[in-house]
Amino acid sequence: MSPQTIDRRALDEAKVEAFTERMVGYLNGGAMALMMSIGHRARLFDRLASLPPSTIDEVAEETGLQERYVREWLGAVVTGGLVDYDATTQRYSLPPEHAACLTRAAGADNISNTAQFIAVLGGVETEILDCFERGGGVPYTSFERFHDVMAEESQGTVVAALEDVILPLVPGIQARLEKGIRVLDIGCGSGRAMLHLARHYPASQFCGFDFSKEAIERARAQAKLEGTSNVRFEVRDVTAPLDAECFDLVTAFDAIHDQAHPDRVLANIRRALAKDGTFLMQDIRASSHLHHNLENPIAPFLYTISCMHCMTVSLASEGGAGLGTCWGEELAVSMLEDAGFRETVVHKPEHDLMNNFYVSKP
Repeated sequence: MSPQTIDRRALDEAKVEAFTERMVGYLNGGAMALMMSIGHRARLFDRLASLPPSTIDEVAEETGLQERYVREWLGAVVTGGLVDYDATTQRYSLPPEHAACLTRAAGADNISNTAQFIAVLGGVETEILDCFERGGGVPYTSFERFHDVMAEESQGTVVAALEDVILPLVPGIQARLEKGIRVLDIGCGSGRAMLHLARHYPASQFCGFDFSKEAIERARAQAKLEGTSNVRFEVRDVTAPLDAECFDLVTAFDAIHDQAHPDRVLANIRRALAKDGTFLMQDIRASSHLHHNLENPIAPFLYTISCMHCMTVSLASEGGAGLGTCWGEELAVSMLEDAGFRETVVHKPEHDLMNNFYVSKP
């Protein structure tokens, strides 16, 4: 079938022009996301933040990178408005206001870190397109560097905020950790959260489950390197039943919506908790209803992440639910109730604008 032609006479040209400008903005935004990822991984933003206004040669020398690539990267980020350029002196600089959301020193506010997801997701575009035609999903194993990027992301939003923000959401839990309790992390990835807690609370016992052998091997290697003896990591399918009442605290950081069978996982968590235990869940701050997400400033990013990762990895398992990133607060609370949690409090801490924290009691 030959493509239809567009009758321009029937169009509102002002609307066409406005929409075209928006589309060009998206193209430039996508390009900047890739350059932000490169700038983060190559530590270009970090070095620029510490340098006085510098020439291309000086930037290349300070970073140890090839001048030709540095020059082209600077061309992109200058025209994109990320880095300043003085044409008279031919020097480049990163304003401190930009460094506040582009460097590792920015912590959870470092958007260049999150931009790495765009590069990772681009690597599975063809496989995702195949799924549009045949159904099913793309498995975790297809996502190169995903665990690296996720671990770095969680370092800022979870690990760095554990003591001051996240743990205080559970009344009295820090005192109990000091005395000694049993803690399980579902979908622990590379284990950074449990390793952090194990170091800070030597009287408690910590455990992390993840189905990724690669992630668990990294977690074990780090625990061995640190000599941390009160933490263990297991390759485990958490849809399989867990022992009853064997943990005082169970955590899941951005892990439940990815599960093939999240209802089973939540029921298993409920069963594994002691009678006075607590389930602490971090998950995406969104509504279960599309129209309520129209004003969410990062909704396009969240639905894209869902289509190209969270939903598809769930559907990759036979019978996977495919909840997606934006399963939403309403469905999350309902599923926690169905799993047997009698009480759930939803927290929206300021340090993490992308996630809610759910504190549930059995």
